[in-house]
Amino acid sequence: MPLSEQEQRLLEEMERNLYRNDADFVHAVGGVRGRRPNYRSIVLGILLAVAGIAALIAGVALQLLVVGIVGFALMFGGVLIAITPSKRGPMSAAPGEPTSAKRTARSGGGFMDRMNDRWDRRQEGRE
Repeated sequence: MPLSEQEQRLLEEMERNLYRNDADFVHAVGGVRGRRPNYRSIVLGILLAVAGIAALIAGVALQLLVVGIVGFALMFGGVLIAITPSKRGPMSAAPGEPTSAKRTARSGGGFMDRMNDRWDRRQEGRE
């Protein structure tokens, strides 16, 4: 069932306030949009992991402990390279997230304060 216009506006406002007030949470959860995967790192990691598996198998087949350990290290390093997000380039701001100038300009009651005030008015029977 689609959301009404009022519900969509409320959801967008809640999302903007989340980005503004809880930026650490948004970044921890991975809410930064627009970040594209670094395909070069993924391909390099997969190639290293495959080479590591081959070296590990060769080390076991030849009964050479050093070759097996090197193969395992290559495999482990390849997987880490493939799954680690890149830190290349500036991180883009989330949509609707105000810049730092706007953030400092806004002070006073936030979204939750307004919602609490509305709740209090409803409980008192004024709304």
